Formats: sequence, C-alpha cells, structure tokens
Amino acid sequence: MFKSRSEGNVVYKCTVRLLEDLDVLECEFQPHHKGNFLLDYVCEQLEISEKDYFGLRFVDSGKQRHWLDLAKTIIKQVKDVEPLILSFRVKFYPADPCRLTGYGKVMLFQQLKRDLRHGRLYCSVGEAAALGALIVQDELGDFDSETHTGEYVSSLKIALRQSEQLEKKAMELHRKREPGQETVAVYDEFVSIARSLETYGIDPHPVKDHRGTQLYLGINFSGISTFAAGRRAQHFRWPEVHKINFEGKMFIIHLAYTDDRREVKKHTVGFKCPSGSACRYVWRCAIEQMLFFTLPTSQHASVMSGGGFFSWGTKFRYSGRTEREILSESLNALRQQKMNNTSPSKRKAQSVPATPSSPQGDLAEIRKSRYSSLPRSTMSEPLGGCNDHMASSVYCPDNALPTLETVSEEARKTNGESNDHLSDYYFRDSFDHSSSESGFASNVIENRLGSHLHHRQTYTSDHISSLAMHSMANNSSIVQQQNASNSAKNLKKFSLIQAFVPSFFFVVVVLAVSAVYILESDSEMFSTMKNWPEMICLRYQYYQPLKEFLTKKFGAIF
Repeated sequence: MFKSRSEGNVVYKCTVRLLEDLDVLECEFQPHHKGNFLLDYVCEQLEISEKDYFGLRFVDSGKQRHWLDLAKTIIKQVKDVEPLILSFRVKFYPADPCRLTGYGKVMLFQQLKRDLRHGRLYCSVGEAAALGALIVQDELGDFDSETHTGEYVSSLKIALRQSEQLEKKAMELHRKREPGQETVAVYDEFVSIARSLETYGIDPHPVKDHRGTQLYLGINFSGISTFAAGRRAQHFRWPEVHKINFEGKMFIIHLAYTDDRREVKKHTVGFKCPSGSACRYVWRCAIEQMLFFTLPTSQHASVMSGGGFFSWGTKFRYSGRTEREILSESLNALRQQKMNNTSPSKRKAQSVPATPSSPQGDLAEIRKSRYSSLPRSTMSEPLGGCNDHMASSVYCPDNALPTLETVSEEARKTNGESNDHLSDYYFRDSFDHSSSESGFASNVIENRLGSHLHHRQTYTSDHISSLAMHSMANNSSIVQQQNASNSAKNLKKFSLIQAFVPSFFFVVVVLAVSAVYILESDSEMFSTMKNWPEMICLRYQYYQPLKEFLTKKFGAIF
C-alpha cells in the first residue's frame, strides 16, 4: 500500500486486477472513503451499469479471502494488507444471466470463462467442448480453413484439465458453427449453457461433514449445495433455510421444510471449516447470497448475528440493493422507454373511451395491446434473449423468507409523543373555541343588556379565580404523584439489578455443570444430544482443551 501527503491530505494507492490477469487498474482513495467509492470508480471505468452483481475481493495477511464491505471505510478493512491488491470479480451470479446488458454481460462471460479455466465450473467433456468452441469463436472468430490449420486450439487455454480429446471435440464444434454470428449471440449461448450446470456461480469452500468426509460447499442464487467428487450431494434451497450461524470452526444450517405429509420438519446440518476465519467468511457469503436473492428490498434487511455462546458474536448489516430491486428498476425503465417511444396520437387514441359505435373486437385488441406490455409478477421469469433449453430457475421470489418487523423503543416513544401532541392539540383547540364563543356572547350581552353586565363579569371573575385555585391544587397533587412514581421506578430498577446479577451467575453455573455432566455421561439418553453440531463443536473446540489444561495443572481431577 502506498500513501502520499499533499496539502495535508493522505491519499492511498491500490491496484485492482480485472478478470483478465494482465488487465489492471490503478486507483486512489482517501481515509474517509468507503468500499462503495472504489467499486463505483471501477465500474465507471469499465462502463458497467449493473454494478450490484460485482464486488472487490482481497486476501489478508493470514491468506484468508474477504469481500470488500461497501458500507465500511476501505482503510480499516485493508490496514494489514501489503501490497494492497484487490480483484474485481462477479459476486452475485444472476439467476437469469441474459438480463445483463452491455459490458455487464461481457464481464459475466469473462468470469465464467475464468471459472472454467480454474476448474470451478465443473462439467462433463461434452459440455466443456461446447463451451470451449464458443471461447474459440470469441477469440479467433469464424472458422477459416486457410488460417485455422492443425491443432490451432492447443494455443488457447480452455479448461483446467485440457486434453487432446477435448481440443479435437472443440475444433469439430467450431468448424460446424455458422459464420457471421454476432458476438452478443456467442455470449448468450455461452452463459445459457453455463447457467444449466450445477456448479454455476459456485465458489467451492473446503469443509468436512460429521464423518470427516472431505466436501466442498457451494453457495449461489438457488441455495447451499455440497459437492463430492465433482457431483452435487446435497442441496438446501433458500426457502428451506431457516437460520445460518457458526460456532468456532463449525458452519451450521438450520432447516425447516415440509415433508410429503405436509408436516413441518426441522433439521440441523453442520460442516467443519479449516479455520475460524474461514468459517466466518463462509457464513458471511451465505448471508449475503441469501439476502440478495430473497429479500424484496434492502430496507427489509435486519442486522444478522452469527456465532454462538462460546464464540465472539459477529454482526453483519446488508448494504446495497437486492436482485428484485434491480429487476423492478429495469422493468420500470423499459416501460418508461416504451411510453416515450409511443407517439402522442397513438396514446390519445388509446385513451379514447369505448362508444356504442366501437366494435367489441377492436376494443379487445386495444386492451390486449395495452396490457401485454405490463411486467410479469414473477421476477425470476426470463425476459427473453436466452435459449429455450436453458434450465428453469430454482429461485422463486414468492417463497422469500419471512421478515419479523419488531417495534423499537424509539417507535413506541414516537407513537406516545404523537398521541400526547394530538390530545394537547384537541385540548387547546377546544379551549380557544370555547373562549371565543364566550367573548362573542359577552359582546352581545353588553350591547343588549348593559345593566346586567357588571353582575355577570363579577360572577365570571369569581368563578375564574376559583377555577384557577382548583387547577393549582390539582397540579400540585399531580407533581407529587409523578415524584412518587419516579422514586418507585428507581427503587424497581435497583431491585432488578440486584436480582439479575446472582441469577445470571446461577444460570451460567447450572449450564456449565449440565454440559460437563452430559459430555462425561455414558447414558443412552444423551447420545442424540451429543451428536448435535453445537455439542460436537463444544466438546472438541473448548471442553477437551480445557480438560487437558486443568489435568496438567492440577493433576488427575477428572
């Protein structure tokens, strides 16, 4: 990381690697800049409008990868990184990649091509040959018998394990392609084939299950999947995921699904990560993917907390737009563009109401033409431009996770204050209205009955003075009652604090004794409880090391 001082301002310099390894961007930022500033600058330089699908990733001093948080300052996240190098990557692979336009689709094509070369986009030989032929078409153009001779594909890097059989099949498919195909059509065909694969949008995380079997965890728009030997072993869809947290090195998924009998079943699955930092990284990736593809708007995002009782809690607040917000904005822009392109005379003809002389058939055609351009209610339905054979999306926005809307103390105070202001307003309004009416009545009486005015004013002044004395007495009694209530509240708070501290220590001691008893007991009654991911993590991460430490220090106590 480089920094230079000029006119009292500190400027940091960093390098951003693009999807092509040889392409880099030199960027500058100041200490107060957040991650969103750097991402906006990179997307502006690349002319990418759909910036929400992309992100910046870096590696810390412990060789652990991290996504740059857009809502936090850059310097606090990368203060231990030297040299400061970030990588521009696709963070959220869209459910329908054909929705991307312009350079956004080009960047997605380059990212998928990179995934195929590094082995993340795992597929069969036939699928790899089809993708390789499209890569050859993009880089070398149409097949030319005079130029493309011999093993011309061997000079290109197509896949991780590139063999002669794969190259020959890719060349055969390249020869059969029709000449004159546009580049955008090549991109659409490539991303459509990649979208149909199980490993689309998967960044494999190495984990182990409860048996110690080596697995790879993948997270994308449809949910969380486990892979063994390149094949998907398990798939947990987002509507089935109830909660995600972690405990030490254990990544835990809480599931709630409906079986064939329409009964709600709950299940917990745990996976052990190589380290605690890797587990936190997997947890954050899963939370971000789930919120981006399931929430209707980012305003529904609440603060997500991870980590259990025996690990430091980690809180995360999602920032940025969700996929549904992006799609809604694109549909609104498309509809506005269609309305602008419509001629004024045509719009006027459409706005003319139906008359008895208008044929019913023409009216039906007008209604059909008007309402056919409205957006569909299902956001995950393709907008067109992709091949029909593309697999349908597993993601369904109608099955979004429910969000709990809690009422905060500030909201309750606001409601209370608004009610007080409302009652005070009605009180003052009624008081002013009654006084004006009394003034108007006194003027009429003065004009008509002057002789009786003196007696009436004397009576009114005596009556007002008595009311004032009564109101002063009531106010003093109210103040005394408020002081008494405040003192009672203070006594109540003090007694609650005195009762909470011993109760808390008592609960901690009971839980510790119960945990030791369960872990050391050989009873079959606790066999199921011992196999819980939380209990396994507690045993091997905390209890066993503590037991060995106490045994060495104080002898054979256990």
